[in-house]
Amino acid sequence: MTDRGHSRRLAEHVERMADEHPPIPVDSADFSMARPRVLAERFGPVLTYMSRVELEVERNVLELNLLLPDPPPIDRHFYADVWLPQEIHHGLLLDRLQSLAGLPPATPDLTHVSFSFRVLGALGRLNAVQDVTRMMYYLTGAATERSAIIAYNRLQLGLMDLGERAVASTVVAPIKRQEPGHFAYYKIAAEGLWSELAQWQKWLVRTLRRQTFEPVGAYTKQQWAEFGDVMHHLGITSDGERGMTRYAEQIGRLELELLWAQRQGLRAPTYVLDSLRVAARLAAGDHHQQTVARLQAPTA
Repeated sequence: MTDRGHSRRLAEHVERMADEHPPIPVDSADFSMARPRVLAERFGPVLTYMSRVELEVERNVLELNLLLPDPPPIDRHFYADVWLPQEIHHGLLLDRLQSLAGLPPATPDLTHVSFSFRVLGALGRLNAVQDVTRMMYYLTGAATERSAIIAYNRLQLGLMDLGERAVASTVVAPIKRQEPGHFAYYKIAAEGLWSELAQWQKWLVRTLRRQTFEPVGAYTKQQWAEFGDVMHHLGITSDGERGMTRYAEQIGRLELELLWAQRQGLRAPTYVLDSLRVAARLAAGDHHQQTVARLQAPTA
């Protein structure tokens, strides 16, 4: 497909998302719960993590404005006018749910932009560098949305198993319906841009992706551990290495097909699976420390 064809396809996709999936009104959800305490115990870490990540899109847009000083108009329209309000409402819905379940409210970081983003933004004023940054943005977005789709699928099923049909149907299900459109945008955009990059740009994208990949929303060691805890509560790690491998294959499929097509027999980018292993290991370490602390705590 030509560049013009990709642009037209993206524009049509964004307009369709805007028309068919407006931000979900928080008051449209039924937050009634049969057993809020059980829900909090079973899925509290998931709600806490995902509400924070969804609400932090406000900061993500600040980062994008730095990283992409002169993006294609369709990119800016997508992330500022469609994606941002949809995701903020996802966060508001999840935050209301966790608060009503007796959990602390979300504490998103909405303002801090790291120095590395500012440097990349300055370099991005060179068109060739900005194309690399755009490709990284699309790949990160695609992996993030695939993670979200899997998480919301598992969360909805888990809530239904608990008998919490109201929140499963009116909170999680509407959110889940909006995420595939986001993934489709990144996929279409990535496929179009990849075909236009020079070989040195493709090499740089592969190198940067391998060195900078991180689980969605995990910027600190503690957040990596929290992501590992999310995988545990969603049952992703219940099958051990096999479960994490399947998960890595799902979230890394697009970049495997684009970046690593020449690596025959590779089922998922190695760095994706390695990051999941690290997150799971850190979460297990946190659980061990908490258990030791409880055992050593003085009794009344």
